[in-house]
Amino acid sequence: MSEFPRLKTGAVLQYPATKGLSFTTQVHRFLDGTEQRFRDRGVVLRRWIVSLRHLTEGEFLALDDFYRTNQGQTGTFSFFDPWEEVTYESCSLESEEVLARFLETGDCRIDLVVSQNRS
Repeated sequence: MSEFPRLKTGAVLQYPATKGLSFTTQVHRFLDGTEQRFRDRGVVLRRWIVSLRHLTEGEFLALDDFYRTNQGQTGTFSFFDPWEEVTYESCSLESEEVLARFLETGDCRIDLVVSQNRS
């Protein structure tokens, strides 16, 4: 399994960065209109919004190669969470497209969302 590429500094993202948690909730609706809710198997999935700025050409090419190798949204890879200092083994890109913008020579911005998959 491939690993999400790191920048030349060794970081996987730049600040400000965003991380979220999602819980799967089951809802049972009864005939009288009441509901019962409970967490599904206690699974907590993580999601990271990765915004990278001022990338060098080498960093951009590494991310582009990673995207192509993983075939966009269909591939799975490991992702290092810098907040928890833990590597999550089964992650995917949320979108089929990665937003890349070239501002001037040597300056590229990439925005993407990484989601942890249910194992």
